[in-house]
Amino acid sequence: MIVHAVGLRREFVVGRRRWLRRSSGAARRVAAVDGIDLRIEAGETIGFLGPNGAGKSTTIKMLTGILVPTAGTLTVCGLDPVTRRRDLARRIGVVFGQRSALWWDLPLADSFALLGAIHRVPAAVHRERLERCVEVLGLAGILATPVRQLSLGQRMRGEVTAALLHAPPLLVLDEPTVGLDLVSKERLRVFLREVNVRDGVTVLLTTHDLPDVERLCRRVVVIDRGRVVADDGLGTLRGRFGGPRELVVDLAAPAPQLDGLPGVTSTVVEADGLRRRFAFGPATNAADLVAEVTRRAEVRDLTVLEPSIEEVVRSLYSTAQHRG
Repeated sequence: MIVHAVGLRREFVVGRRRWLRRSSGAARRVAAVDGIDLRIEAGETIGFLGPNGAGKSTTIKMLTGILVPTAGTLTVCGLDPVTRRRDLARRIGVVFGQRSALWWDLPLADSFALLGAIHRVPAAVHRERLERCVEVLGLAGILATPVRQLSLGQRMRGEVTAALLHAPPLLVLDEPTVGLDLVSKERLRVFLREVNVRDGVTVLLTTHDLPDVERLCRRVVVIDRGRVVADDGLGTLRGRFGGPRELVVDLAAPAPQLDGLPGVTSTVVEADGLRRRFAFGPATNAADLVAEVTRRAEVRDLTVLEPSIEEVVRSLYSTAQHRG
């Protein structure tokens, strides 16, 4: 198991401040993470989501050994992140969207060389891994460029390369596509998916860019107020928290007999009757609905639209706040 957390908790002491002096009121303890249980198996891709202030960054800092848990037990790659932090650093790769692991004034290639030496990666192995990252991520033309002169997209591709040069079994990504253009985002997503599938690297992703989750993650863990409020496959969460699915049908000719389809909750007619949108719930089998439509009318094209990941997450947050 890559990550195993039981009852993970982290408290902070908070005291009110008046101007620059602490007030006479007693300090209080606030739980940023409040009893999280989390199991991540090798090879999984996990979307770790939550609103601002939910405890995501605090959890990540405990997983990587930066913060010490107040209570609970935690192992990452079989190690205690607090007592074995140096050993853990050799087994994880971390990318923070707002921080850099690269040397600002050095050419990108020199940063990679230094990181290879720090992690004691054999020269041949380092060269092979670097060549692969350079090819897939399109870094060949910028290896001689100082990091401070790189665009955000170029630097982020460099950050991911730096995190993977020592072949860690766990890659932790905190907002890796923040500020990137569409082309850079897609190139990075394709590479991360390949790293997960081909190399078996476990990926833990925190992001507010929900298409990242949709393209990369098979499982989603949602936290709010320091607690896990959902932990399941993306498809299952769509069924539980998403809105209705939609069947969009383009007809060869208007067909009034398409009224009253079983399982359809609402119908929208467009394009002078040549396009129909049928909303249906999770209990309705999409294949059965398609078969019934094609039996009644000549169909030119059709598409089944799943609830968007944005809908699912909004519903999860709303449910969590209602329970709170």
